[in-house]
Amino acid sequence: MSAFVDTSAFYAWLVRSETSHRRVAAVFQELLQARRPLWTTSFVVVETMSLLQQRVGLNAARGFDEDVLPAIHVRWVDDALYRRGAEWLWREDRRQLSLVDCVSFAFMKQQGLTTAVAVDPHFEQAGFSLLPGK
Repeated sequence: MSAFVDTSAFYAWLVRSETSHRRVAAVFQELLQARRPLWTTSFVVVETMSLLQQRVGLNAARGFDEDVLPAIHVRWVDDALYRRGAEWLWREDRRQLSLVDCVSFAFMKQQGLTTAVAVDPHFEQAGFSLLPGK
């Protein structure tokens, strides 16, 4: 079974000082050992790279690019996926919900993915299962 990976999980996995680091790292270890396909979008890649570069440094962003991304299937966002995500955002009409999340939700629905590796409650609010659980 495949799972989607959000920025919140990538960041928690790579930054040891994050409160959810241990739980997220354990989930990644389990998923990778089980060879479960992990998916993300190019929007999440850009968001994660930017967050790591800004908060931790360029070496952290490089490590993500070189060491983590090769193990992840990346769906590059095209116009159609962007439109579905934007429509989700307008329909939800919530200021705290991001376009990146809505594009992620649209991709997950399109692919039939039901599980997100995330510490962002928006995924659960959108009807997806979360790893790690609460």
